[in-house]
Amino acid sequence: MNLFDLSGKVAVITGSTKGIGKAIAEQMALHGAKVVVSSRKADACEQVAADINAMVGDGGGQAIGIAANISRKEDLEHLVAETRGVYGRIDVLVCNAASNPYYGTMLDISDEQFDKILENNIKSNHWLCSMVIPEMQARKDGAIIIISSIGGVLGHATLGAYGLSKAADMALARNIAVEFGVDNIRANAIAPGLIKTDFARALWDNPEYLEKSTVGTPLRRIGTPEEIAGAAVFLASPAGNYMTGQTLVIDGGRVIMN
Repeated sequence: MNLFDLSGKVAVITGSTKGIGKAIAEQMALHGAKVVVSSRKADACEQVAADINAMVGDGGGQAIGIAANISRKEDLEHLVAETRGVYGRIDVLVCNAASNPYYGTMLDISDEQFDKILENNIKSNHWLCSMVIPEMQARKDGAIIIISSIGGVLGHATLGAYGLSKAADMALARNIAVEFGVDNIRANAIAPGLIKTDFARALWDNPEYLEKSTVGTPLRRIGTPEEIAGAAVFLASPAGNYMTGQTLVIDGGRVIMN
C-alpha cells in the first residue's frame, strides 16, 4: 500500500494559482488526486490547471479551475457546487487563501483592514468547512487542512492582526476535529514559517528582516512552497489518517529557538 496515494480523491484548494496553494495542488495531482484550482481570477485558475494536467500527463491525477473570491459566500457556494457537478464529491479541503492588507502597529490599523483580515482568514474558512462537512459526515471520511502560520503562535510587532487570525485558524481545526472526529473527519492546520512566496515578499525581500528571521534558526534559511506541500499531501493521504486536531509547524526550527 502506498500511504501517500491520493488516487480517486477530490481536493479543493483555495488560493492555489501561486505560492503554497499552487505547490499543494501540483503535489496532490502528482499523487493521484483530482484537484480544483481556485482563486479570484478565472484565467489564472484555468492556466494553472492546464499546467498541472500537462505536468501529470497520464499519471492519474488531473486538475480543473474554478474561480472564487473567498470574501463572498456565494462564490464559495458556487465553488462547492461546481466541484460536485464535475467530480461528484469533495474528499479533501485545503483552506489556503488569506489576506494581510496591513503591516504595522496595532494602534494604527483601520477597522476596515482589521475586518478584512478576520473575514478572509477566519470567516471564509468557517463558511467553506461548513459547506463540505455534511457530505464528509455522510461518507464517514474526509480531510480538512487549514494553512495557518507561525504568526499564530508567536507575537509580532507588525503582523498582530494577521497572527490573531492565524491563531483562530488553529482553533478552528481543533474544534472541527473534536466535533466531527466521530464521523472520521480529520482536521489539521499547517503553520509555515517564512516561505518564499509573493504573499510574503515584503518580509523575505527585506535583507534586514531576512537576516533577522534566519540567523538564529537551525536551518539558517527560509522555506519553499514545495516544503509545505509535502505536509499537505501527508495530511490528506492514508499516511495521515490518525492525525487530527493538530498544528504542524514547518519553519526551519524558528519557533523552537524562541
